[in-house]
Amino acid sequence: MNATSNGNCSCCNGHNDFVSNEITRRKFLQATGTSALGVCAFPAFSWSVLASEQTQENAIAGRRPLIVKPVFIYSTPIRKDQTSWRNWGGIQTEQDADKELVKIQEELNTLRSRADFPVEFLPVTRANELEHLNNLGDMESVNVILTYFAGRQYDIHDALGKMGKDMVIFARHKSGPVYQTYESMSNNFLRRRTDKLVIDYADEDDIVIDNQDEILWRLRALCGVRNTLNSSIIAIGGPSGWGTGYRDEIKTMTESKFKIEINTVTYEDLGKLIKEAKSDKKIIRLAKDRADKYLTDPNISMETKRVFVDNAFILEELFRRIMDNLNCRAITINGCMNTIIPLAETTACMTLSNLNDNGYLAFCESDFVVIPGGILLANISGKPVFLNDPTFPHDGINTLAHCTAPRRMDGQNLESARIITHFESDYGAAPKIRMCKGQAITNLIPGFDGNCCLGVSGKIEDNPLMDICRTQIDVSYNCDSNMMRKQMLGFHWITAYGDYMKELDYSLRKIGIDFKKLS
Repeated sequence: MNATSNGNCSCCNGHNDFVSNEITRRKFLQATGTSALGVCAFPAFSWSVLASEQTQENAIAGRRPLIVKPVFIYSTPIRKDQTSWRNWGGIQTEQDADKELVKIQEELNTLRSRADFPVEFLPVTRANELEHLNNLGDMESVNVILTYFAGRQYDIHDALGKMGKDMVIFARHKSGPVYQTYESMSNNFLRRRTDKLVIDYADEDDIVIDNQDEILWRLRALCGVRNTLNSSIIAIGGPSGWGTGYRDEIKTMTESKFKIEINTVTYEDLGKLIKEAKSDKKIIRLAKDRADKYLTDPNISMETKRVFVDNAFILEELFRRIMDNLNCRAITINGCMNTIIPLAETTACMTLSNLNDNGYLAFCESDFVVIPGGILLANISGKPVFLNDPTFPHDGINTLAHCTAPRRMDGQNLESARIITHFESDYGAAPKIRMCKGQAITNLIPGFDGNCCLGVSGKIEDNPLMDICRTQIDVSYNCDSNMMRKQMLGFHWITAYGDYMKELDYSLRKIGIDFKKLS
């Protein structure tokens, strides 16, 4: 059964360019063990299956660790009389290499302790001959090769590049001992004595000189890429997108560039599951207990009917079980208002907010113009992100608003909130989050055609309460309002606490999407 939206709500309806009810062959086979491809429902999603699932206080799994293989490339020249026998660089002997290896390991230990993302560093391999790459070990699980490129053995580095892994290339200047490649990185290595980039496995953006912070943010970005590519998301009511005439581009961006697998659960099936969940006394008790705990928070004020809150927790538990059943931590809802309200007897706003606060990735509107970027930014930052509607920039201010904002925007602390109705329907339960004034934020603005994203950094100036979506922030930004107006792309924005502009630029280009910072 196709899910459609017939309302005129500017926030949540009237944008369904495409809706698919097909499930993927892989997921269908996992669920049923059959060889036929189903097109309507997940047979495994009967309440008898989901009711037996173990409930989770938090998401089943966070981000997967980035596996990094460090390789130290160096040379030990032999003295020859009356000729140039050595290249630039402070590593000339095996004893020099031994000292440098100790230094590299100390720096890796520091990077591991400072990382705010999951990362594992494999043992450092030292290589001054091509045969030494035989000692790399199992490279199947490796995501990134981090080279300490001290010598001119380009054949060694090129052999690593052919392995198809992401690469970060480090050289020393003032952190010493100076590396030979501090001189030859551009002219000889990248350009091979031509005036254009020649190698195809790395470029200027992958090079780091001295600065350990520069290594760290690149690895943070690549951790985001690793956890986004080949991930999956459940689309209640199927995928959609706001871009007029960009159906093919939206699907290409999601499935080809981001390689995100979209699994559809129809509203027909969801309705049956909600009905059965509401007749399950254990689920009713669990939802009410969670609602009681939520509402005892002194930073929460409830200004809607309690039944809407209880029903939001029932819907949340159902969504948790669906995601846990498929070992998936991302979900989105199509046709949020007209379809979900009669089924759940509440709005999904509070449900999605709570899921984000508990480590899942939950988005409204099934807008796959913006959702892939939202998944990426969440995986880079390790924090919930806020999918929102922007307004018209003026006087250095833009108001961002939606009804599904997370409370745990910094990844740790729950901000205060009022629980009121969803604005357009004046029904259900929606959080009005008091986001932190003065907080630095990153805003990602994907274009409709999937080829380009804009980014703008800013700061939260105010939390107004206008007659618009409930969570509202007035944001100042670091660019001219007129320039922003003229260069605007797409519709929905994704907002995260903190500054992740460099990581977005680096990671999106790895995926094949242009990024432009408005500043």
